[in-house]
Formats: sequence, structure tokens, C-alpha cells
Amino acid sequence: MAHKHGHGRERIQFANTEDKQEFSKYPTKAGRRSLSRSISQSSTDSYSSAASYTDSSDDETSPRDKAQVNTHGSSDFCVKNIKQAEFGRREIEIAEQDMSALISLRKRAQGEKPLAGAKIVGCTHITAQTAVLIETLVALGAQCRWTACNIYSTQNEVAAALAEIGVSVFAWKGESEDDFWWCIDRCVNTEGWQANMILDDGGDLTHWVYKKYPSVFKKVRGIVEESVTGVHRLYQLSKAGKLSVPAMNVNDSVTKQKFDNLYCCRESILDGLKRTTDIMFGGKQVIVCGYGEVGKGCCTALKALGAIVCITEIDPICALQACMDGFRVVKLSEVIRQMDVVITCTGNKNVVTREQLDRMKNGCIVCNMGHSNTEIDVASLRSPELTWERVRSQVDHIIWPDGKRVVLLAEGRLLNLSCSTVPTFVLSITATTQALALIELFNAPEGRYKQDVYLLPKKMDEYVASLHLPNFDAHLTELSDEQAKYMGLNKNGPFKPNYYRY
Repeated sequence: MAHKHGHGRERIQFANTEDKQEFSKYPTKAGRRSLSRSISQSSTDSYSSAASYTDSSDDETSPRDKAQVNTHGSSDFCVKNIKQAEFGRREIEIAEQDMSALISLRKRAQGEKPLAGAKIVGCTHITAQTAVLIETLVALGAQCRWTACNIYSTQNEVAAALAEIGVSVFAWKGESEDDFWWCIDRCVNTEGWQANMILDDGGDLTHWVYKKYPSVFKKVRGIVEESVTGVHRLYQLSKAGKLSVPAMNVNDSVTKQKFDNLYCCRESILDGLKRTTDIMFGGKQVIVCGYGEVGKGCCTALKALGAIVCITEIDPICALQACMDGFRVVKLSEVIRQMDVVITCTGNKNVVTREQLDRMKNGCIVCNMGHSNTEIDVASLRSPELTWERVRSQVDHIIWPDGKRVVLLAEGRLLNLSCSTVPTFVLSITATTQALALIELFNAPEGRYKQDVYLLPKKMDEYVASLHLPNFDAHLTELSDEQAKYMGLNKNGPFKPNYYRY
């Protein structure tokens, strides 16, 4: 199943690695300056062209080489430009309008400070929506240090606003690979402060602490992970008997999956494609690889605009669902010549190979909605016989010797986060789930959670949903005592068994 978040680099695999294998990929100091040519000036613009105050004529000095101080005299952060804090504050205020559940969580729990004593190190996309989550955690008593899980998705002005209020943020848009790991390290490795909770998206932070700071890892009270890829890596650690702390898989909570993966992608796939290519969808031949929650969301939106959509699937159940929804299920190699748009949503690797890229027709658009940048074999396109032409921010034309062009979006990274925005309301659901999972793990009595990966308790899933109902002026019906008894339920929930699939 795919997931909406992407990572701006190759995935580092930890499956079955021996502990002796250190990070072989950790680049040297010398490699620091060599921002790959793909991170051109345009990609240092902020997150979304529509709502950004970031000055693209910013000087090219690396944030690591700048001494910056916030108005309180602290310099324990590294952002692009601390002077943008005011712009960032406005972005955060706009996001708060659509994240009322987090605000009400703040109000309910502010008195009792359920996270007092929590030292949370976080690695997520740093956007205005994440800032509302971070400020909620701080309001609930936590101390936070934060870094980015994606080299492109940071909103520079938001990072500045967080640094201004005293959150130690290490992130900027357009980091190099070396910057990325340096930022993670600065978050974890600091004098007189030791994390006791981890909030991760993709598992990179968790694995960095696990490999480099095993003593810190062992003392962590809990890990909250919100992506398919990160959860997969946690299960691998657990299977190998190396997970010494309880972890909460919030990716597979119902509210997260349905909203973040299905409804969110249904809205953001078209946005990302329109902003980058201005394509008209009616009558276009589109192939969507993977019919999990993300694939289902993408297909619903594309079909509604009149695109002719087919699916690739490995799973017979998902394939049958696609057939019932009116989509043809095919192999990519059978139809690749006819396709106008190719979209990957699997979370797997090498879904679109170089051989298939070679066979695409002129002008074919290729993009990824899955979690990491491994789905499209982009590395194979960086070869001498092909010419790369940066057309605009996040859009490259790759030109074959015969003149054929393929349009690659966001270098195969996550389309909706790299090229457009994600609806704030969806992120409110994700963020509320994460906040509740952190509160649950931090306050759990000794022994409730063992050294394993847990799903979010259904009661909390229902609570997240109920916090969002006032937005729609939705009124729940209450069971009578007689009805509750007849159904064998508690009047206050949970209302469905754990195996129920919504």
C-alpha cells in the first residue's frame, strides 16, 4: 500500500543488516557543498507557490554556515532565515483555522499537561500544519526538537517561526543528503538534553538513533511512526528482536488511512499535476500502479474528470476491487506505449523501470504518489545519453537521443508534497492521532506496552473522528440502553471490533 509522504533521497535499507554495518552512505564533509544540480535555484523556493513568502533570491550561503539568533537570544536551531518568522506565524494561524481538533485538544488538556517531562524528537514534513501539532505538544508540556523527513517539503518561513518561539528546528528546503543526516544528528545529539519520545515519518530518525545512539534508544519510552515505510521498518526491527521500546503504528489507524491516504490523495493528485503541467485530464490514458488506499483516491479523482484509467496490481483482492470500480487491470509493459500519464502508488521499488521509460511515448508524464523515491528508477535516467532539462520548479524533461521527451515530476519524489499542498483538514486528523498516540505511550503504566509495534487503540481512533465532527455540524445518534445491550456494546464505544474494515 502506498503512502503520501516522500523522501528526498534513496531509501537506506536496514532489513537484516548486521549491527557492524555502519552508515556506509554517510557522506564526508567534502561532499557537503555539492548540492546536486537538480536542486536548482527554483527548488529553494518555498513549499507552495501559491502561499509562500520565501524570497527566492535568497543568498546561497548554506544555513549551516550562518550564525542566527532568535529574539530570545537562542541559537539552538538551523533554518534558512530566522527573519521570516513573522510570515511563518501567519501561515500557522491560517492552518489553525482548519485544525480545530488540535486546538480543542490543547484547551482540554492544557490544565493537566499530560506531556510534562516529555522530550520529543520529531522528524516529519515541516509545514504550517506540523507547526500546529508541535505547538500543541509544547502547550501540553513537552519539549521538542524537530527535523525534516524530506529535503524538499520544508516551509522555510514556518521553520523560522518555530525557531523563534524556542523549538530547536533543524531544516530548510533543498537540503543536500549530507545536510539531511546532519540535521537529524543535531536534533538527537545535544548537550544536557536526552530524548525520551520519538515521532517519526519514514523511520530515518528511529534508525539513526538505533544505530548511532543505542543508549538513547534503549531509554526511549515510545516511538510513534506515521508512514507505511517507517512502520514496515519497525516490524523488521521487531522481527529481528532488536526493538527495545514500544512503538505505535498510527499509519494503520482507520482515521489516518482513510483520510491521509484515500481522501487526501483524491484531492491532491489533480492539484500536483495541474500546477506542474497544466494538463487536461478528459480522455487522457492514465495508468495508476497500485490500488491500495492511495491508488483508490487517485483513480476516483481522475475518473471523475473523464480520464481513461487502468490499474496495475499484485494483490488479487485489490485487483478485483479495481475491476468492480470499472477499471481495467493490466501489466504496465502491455500498455506503456499508449499511456499519457503514469502514476506510482505502491510503496515498492523499481515499479517503473528504465526499459519501460525507454518505451514511453513522447510527452508522457511520470510521477510518484507513493512514500519513497524508489518507485521510478530515476537513477537509470542520469546517464550520458539522456539530456535533463529543468523546465520549471519540480518539472524535468528527459530527452532521448531521438528527441523523445518524458516529463518527470519532482524527480520521482512525492508529487503532492513536492509540487502542491495537502489539505489542512486531512493533516489535522493525522496530527491529532499522533498527539494522542504520544500521550498514550508517554503516560502508559509500566508493562502495558511491551517491546513491540502496536496499533492505535480503537477508542482513540473514534475519539479523533469525534473531535472533527463539529467542523461539519454533524450530530451523532446515541444508543439507548436497550439497543446497547442488544448489540453487546458500551454506549460510549468502541463501536466496532478490531477486525472490522471500514
